[in-house]
Amino acid sequence: MAESKALPDEMKSVICFGPGDYRLENIPIPTLEEGEVLIKVLAAGICAGDAKCYAGAALFWGDASRTAYCEPPITPGHEFVGEVVRLGPGAGEKYGLEIGDHCISEQIVPCWDCRYCKRGSFHMCMPHDIYGFHQKTPGAMAEFMKFPAGSINFKVPQSIPAWQAAYIEPLACSIHAVERGEIQFNHVVVISGCGPLGLGMVAAAKQKSPAKLIALDLFDWKLEVARKCGADVVLNPSKCDVVEEVKKLTDGYGCDVYIDATGHPQSVKQGLLMIAKLGTFVEYSIFIKDTTVDWTIIGDTKELNIHGGHLAPGTYPKAISMVAQGLLPLEDIITHRLPLSDVVKGIDLVNKSSHSIKVTLLPP
Repeated sequence: MAESKALPDEMKSVICFGPGDYRLENIPIPTLEEGEVLIKVLAAGICAGDAKCYAGAALFWGDASRTAYCEPPITPGHEFVGEVVRLGPGAGEKYGLEIGDHCISEQIVPCWDCRYCKRGSFHMCMPHDIYGFHQKTPGAMAEFMKFPAGSINFKVPQSIPAWQAAYIEPLACSIHAVERGEIQFNHVVVISGCGPLGLGMVAAAKQKSPAKLIALDLFDWKLEVARKCGADVVLNPSKCDVVEEVKKLTDGYGCDVYIDATGHPQSVKQGLLMIAKLGTFVEYSIFIKDTTVDWTIIGDTKELNIHGGHLAPGTYPKAISMVAQGLLPLEDIITHRLPLSDVVKGIDLVNKSSHSIKVTLLPP
């Protein structure tokens, strides 16, 4: 095994101090204990969740019904790839890693002791230590990053460019959302929203070979990317009545599976009107605003299956394989590659979304 590399004492890191207050600071490089891994971050993606955290979403900063999830000051970032530069005692053997390997870590570090972890549902772990939000798990928007003991880590083929490998995490989430849809061969599937997650869902749903795969978005140029990901039909809600169009395509029945990747209340209402009786509605997004709908549609009218989706349990290997095989047009999906110092510019691009899909940061 190669020896650990000589490293400086400090590194540059984005630090979240609060909503709208992200700064580039010099902080100590993490030290390692047993079972821990230190990587040099090669690329880090900006998630819509990161952007909504910056914007002050209640999920991260609390409201009348919930406490704040984010624990500032903290280094953000849970989409990443890095090069192993140091290994704590036993870490190499535990994870099958060597110095110089490229690797990623699942976005949550489970406690392995709560009810959910013991049942195998580690993505719902009670402490819920996701990289980039809790003090126990600083994230990847820095020059270096530590994988704590108990993390779930994977080697990444070095044939995958780093700026593409950072997309493995959102793709793994997309695959989980598609799995929650329980897609069958005869299903008509609608994916609402063609951002990084939605496009990954289109590509993953295509692997299920549904009867028809439909993508929705407000921007025609993103719909063209959806076609490259495998969409059979693309529709723009600002240019047509998408509910009526989907019903026309399905002899009046509606779609069998509707997956929302927008985090917008209108997409929820639209989906409930569009979906067929006994259909499956999957919600996989973060909302800034509350959503109000007529729940009669869910029960007494259509008897729908409503499935939430969270994180990416068990789907990282499939995501790595899809990226390695070139099954997605990543040159079109990853629209911006910025230096770490441009993190606020990157977040603005994500929040506006009209000129970007995936924004990736490249540390020095």
